[in-house]
Amino acid sequence: MRAEGFELYPAVDILGGRCVRLVRGSYETPTVYDEDPVAAAMRLVEAGARRLHVVDLDAARGGGSANIRVVQEICRTVPVPVQVGGGVRTVETASAVLSAGASRVVVGTAFWSDPTMSSRLVEAGVPFVVALDVRGSDVVVEGWTEGTGISITEAVGRVRAACAVVVTSVERDGTMEGPDMETICRVLGSCEVPVIASGGVSSLDDLTALATLEVSGRRLAGVVIGKALYEGRLRLEEALAAVSETRP
Repeated sequence: MRAEGFELYPAVDILGGRCVRLVRGSYETPTVYDEDPVAAAMRLVEAGARRLHVVDLDAARGGGSANIRVVQEICRTVPVPVQVGGGVRTVETASAVLSAGASRVVVGTAFWSDPTMSSRLVEAGVPFVVALDVRGSDVVVEGWTEGTGISITEAVGRVRAACAVVVTSVERDGTMEGPDMETICRVLGSCEVPVIASGGVSSLDDLTALATLEVSGRRLAGVVIGKALYEGRLRLEEALAAVSETRP
């Protein structure tokens, strides 16, 4: 029996038109896993992925939609929902990403810097997910390069209109050192919307721990997995089977 509502989101990160992974958000030493992100996305779906998490890293650092054509081709090609983020600084960009085929739009920097962004996205009919990227206890933005001074406690009170929150511990992302369970528990225990964990997953044990995690009667909605899949630490088929065997 699958943990109720718990989904795996294989990640496809795009930088310079290629499928890459970063470590702790550093753009200095990206690892290229595929020259063709569309092909990488399709392989994940063929392996059983029921949804994807796509990030335009070029846009995340500078805003806009640098890889919108690649995003559009991924959404057109794969037969599963695709949530897309990176560089969504305006409602217009969010709408463009949605028009490109995204099922949900991930918003980070603009959400935390513009108090009106949430209501304007709702008014525009854009289903959105908030990127809650955390370094220590501080929410970070601009491709994880700048702090905001917003604490986790303050942050979770702002996301009530979102479809979900993706919480990423920057210090764990791309390291395969295991999830930051302390941060995840803090968010899960106080957030009113579904929470998706991201960062550090490297093993089936990590997935089981996340799928069975419960704080104040709440469970995670899912997990984003990236480097562990590309490095062969996890096979997607095995990961899906492990989750399906986990009982809530």
